[in-house]
Amino acid sequence: MVLVFAALCAAFALSLVPLSAATADEVGTDEYDFIFSGNVKNDGVPLEDVLISVSGNGYEAEVETDAEGKWRIGVPEKDTYEITLDESTLPDGVIVAEGSATTEVEFGLTSNKSVNFFLGEGVRVTVSFWDQLADRAVNGLNFGLMLALAAIGASLVFGTTGLSNFAHAEFVTFGAIAAMVFSTYLSMPILIAIPLAVILSGALGFVLDLGLFRPLRRRGIGIVQLMIVSIGLSLALRYTFQYFIGGGTYQLPGAGAAEINLFGAVSLTVTDMVSMVVSVVVLLAVAYWLQRTRVGKATRAISDNASLAAASGIDVDRVIRIVWILAAALAGLSGILWAYFRPGIKWDMGAGILLLIFAAITLGGLGTAFGALVGSLVVGMIVEVSTLWIPSDLKYVGALIVLILVLLVRPQGILGRRERIG
Repeated sequence: MVLVFAALCAAFALSLVPLSAATADEVGTDEYDFIFSGNVKNDGVPLEDVLISVSGNGYEAEVETDAEGKWRIGVPEKDTYEITLDESTLPDGVIVAEGSATTEVEFGLTSNKSVNFFLGEGVRVTVSFWDQLADRAVNGLNFGLMLALAAIGASLVFGTTGLSNFAHAEFVTFGAIAAMVFSTYLSMPILIAIPLAVILSGALGFVLDLGLFRPLRRRGIGIVQLMIVSIGLSLALRYTFQYFIGGGTYQLPGAGAAEINLFGAVSLTVTDMVSMVVSVVVLLAVAYWLQRTRVGKATRAISDNASLAAASGIDVDRVIRIVWILAAALAGLSGILWAYFRPGIKWDMGAGILLLIFAAITLGGLGTAFGALVGSLVVGMIVEVSTLWIPSDLKYVGALIVLILVLLVRPQGILGRRERIG
């Protein structure tokens, strides 16, 4: 009886082997009727001790090839599985054909399926963590600069009117669509189409302020009501875009250009480099405008105290109108650069970064243009660099988490001023 019990225990233990690593040339072939098998050879020479793993439907098993390069793995069900060759177990100088280290396989009419791997001489190219970090940081700087163009405009509108304009995202989309219409449909050179699109974006800001928001302000409509109006306007514009261009993705001329290696693993296209230069030049011009011109100084005065600015003789309505034009034009330019960075133009592309625009404004300090710039650069860096640790689908989450942490320590934002009570 003791021997029978021991034999049963041994059989049970062996049944668990497919769940862990194996050092033989076959696993699970006695327990299961469905068998994957194959050979691993390099130019006809068998490769021994190469690790092969099978996973799918809650089942996992792995095995090493024998002296003849053969392997066999049994699976419990006739279904689809992923079979992976561990490249780290290959001899030096031997690589798997690109994209073929993992393959999805399913059985045909029989209970056996052969899977072979194509190997050859070569060098496995690996990129160090620091090279990846440098590449992500440069992309983060590029993204942060184009985000700053949109965020500064939205921040100026908030500073002068107190309005969190949700329709600002549609200015971003409008600029990209206008550039596409001028360049693709009207066959204008892209160097002419882009300035025209920016001008048209500024005109849209002028029309919306003159025809909608200025009359509402004069009627004494509160900030919350104005914000709700902006949400409605955003939805109306967004679905108008969808009505005219559809739900597809469109490209501007020059999108998808070949990358140029700058240093290490850092590569940028000519479009990326031009985008960064344009962003820096425009941001410097906006800074000069705010610091040195009469209208710029009046804008900062209204942001500090609108009533006092009006009492000192500043035409508040005129300044706000100029701010709306500037904000829409900057957002339109941002949308064009964003269309190259994504790449592609879509009817809801602006809505995709609206939350990041607001996050940058809040992080830098509400109502401060320079704070919006700093916040945008921080957000851009975090969004791109965070993909080294988290899936790219979650990269925007990292920026929002940092926003929350910064506000817990400094509620007024990085460059914002703490409100004094009493």
